[in-house]
Amino acid sequence: MYDEDKKTILIVDDEQSIIDILVYNLKKEGYNTIEATDGVSAVEMALEQKPNLILLDIMLPKMDGLTACKKIKNALNVPILILSAKDEELDKIVGLELGADDYITKPFSVRELMARVKANLRKSEVIVSNAETKPEREEHKIEVGDLLLDIDRFEVKVRGQKVDLTVREFEVLKYLATQPRTNSVKRTTT
Repeated sequence: MYDEDKKTILIVDDEQSIIDILVYNLKKEGYNTIEATDGVSAVEMALEQKPNLILLDIMLPKMDGLTACKKIKNALNVPILILSAKDEELDKIVGLELGADDYITKPFSVRELMARVKANLRKSEVIVSNAETKPEREEHKIEVGDLLLDIDRFEVKVRGQKVDLTVREFEVLKYLATQPRTNSVKRTTT
């Protein structure tokens, strides 16, 4: 039963037993769930249904999870938690660099996973509420060359084109843009 007042989680895994465990626990926590068993379906469902969060396996048929993550992040700013049996440091780094917001290795603790789901949803809500509740009278922006960071809206533009970034990517870019450099950094308050 789908409830529009509840947050929706897209579960992407090719193992039905893992999907079943996740659906059971997420519904118990009060979330709607939708499921995909391959990367192509995951991208299509994410773009059509716009879930509030995605749990994504890496090893998937038709399109691997890393490619799916990149395609989804290019279109939507939605938290993505990778669930994978791949536990090498390099796998985690690649996943996070491609836009994942968190990386959890299998086998995982269901309680820890639920806590991470809630934490990532809270982070995304803070960004949305900050963007919606800030007064229009004062905006903080940082300009470096063709790069414009709107701190209040968590937006980045390069040569006028909006670039979607994860929270971590935005914070790193903001940090780098505010570091002293020989080039002039122009901060504006309008």
